Amino acid sequence: MAGRPSLHDAHIVLDDIDASRLPRLAAYVEHVARVRQIPMTVSTTTDQRVALEGADYVVVNISTGGFESMRHDLEIPARHGIHQPVGDTVGPGGVSRALRNIPVLVGIARDMEELCPHAWLLNLTNPMTTLCRAVTRETSVRTVGLCHEITITRFYLSLLLDTDFRAIEPVITGVNHLPVITELRIDGAHGGGTVDGDGLARLAALTADERRRDDPLPFALPADLGHEPRPDGAEWRKGDLLDINRVKLELFHRFGALPGAGDRHVVEFFPGFVTEESAWGKRWGVTLTTIEDRERDEQRYVQRLEERLAADDVPDLPSGEMVAPLIDSFITDKARSLPLNLPNAGQCPDLPPDVVVEAMCVADGDGVRGRDRASAPPFLAEHLRRVSAAQELTVEAAVSGRRDDVLAALLADPLTGRIDYDHVEQMTDELLAATRPWLPQFA
Repeated sequence: MAGRPSLHDAHIVLDDIDASRLPRLAAYVEHVARVRQIPMTVSTTTDQRVALEGADYVVVNISTGGFESMRHDLEIPARHGIHQPVGDTVGPGGVSRALRNIPVLVGIARDMEELCPHAWLLNLTNPMTTLCRAVTRETSVRTVGLCHEITITRFYLSLLLDTDFRAIEPVITGVNHLPVITELRIDGAHGGGTVDGDGLARLAALTADERRRDDPLPFALPADLGHEPRPDGAEWRKGDLLDINRVKLELFHRFGALPGAGDRHVVEFFPGFVTEESAWGKRWGVTLTTIEDRERDEQRYVQRLEERLAADDVPDLPSGEMVAPLIDSFITDKARSLPLNLPNAGQCPDLPPDVVVEAMCVADGDGVRGRDRASAPPFLAEHLRRVSAAQELTVEAAVSGRRDDVLAALLADPLTGRIDYDHVEQMTDELLAATRPWLPQFA
């Protein structure tokens, strides 16, 4: 936000249910404003209604119950034979997380209808598709979901194809964490000239040539992406980058379209990748992330915050998140193409109207709307329909508070549906019992 002149005079209200977390984050906003010499201001509250009063934009990034609740999302399904690398979008972990987060998001939106009815709700919380769908289904609040996975994939593709990031324009259909790139335009004029390359054809040629695996990357991967250096200490090569995208490339070679999220997310939509036979995804280059791993990551984030508070500068490099550029487009009427999650108004014709889908959209002073109309190859289109149907059942379960609606959502989910029926029933009851403190609608 500090890098966008249109937002320099913004007043930021930080709202949290834990008051102890607020002062340090407020201090960082003040630090950024002081270093950049901009009039940005900040206040804090633990009262949601106070935070929302008169807001223009409401940015939501939460995890109801935190790691304490998420532990059950991972460990209970694992006892029934379902291991999830992430567990926050689909599968039993995604359904369970949705049951906790949807009532909170809908509650925020209900307050917005009263206190800031013209504001946009910008959601960064997972499971993004079901949360955005619940809000658009149950309220009148204008809602958009923002996810950085396509941005990361575009960055990887720019390294593999030796192409400027700005020149890569994907055409997308699908849902969050399973956006399917059906076309990849390489535009030498950075969006304003003629297309001078078929990116998917170039990717196919690269992956078919084993000699290209040893090609160097144009520059080193940023440390914040979380990839460990090579064991020999050498810089990553194109082969290393291909290896960490093995699943999406397998699907690309089979069906001609490229999933646009990280493999750790993609495998959770398909029952055949994270199995005992694959050493729970290891054969595909996918690892399982435990709660302890996530807690260590959180401590690193806290340390990074402390380092930035102590620094006498503010990084200029954009984060890859889209909150600031999206708001800037609304304010300045500068048109941007962004991967956004919105109700389906024809941008994803394989899926029903009004379900939330992910596609390239145009944002400007008039709001947001789909840019393209794209269909997936038949297998992926059919798979997306099943995923979307399970997500619709998940929304219904979270709103209704009925146990059998949860069971229906889990049975429809492709990852969960691979295990024995009795295990799905037992797992449903165990998840509801273990996470009951965060499920008031099931009381």
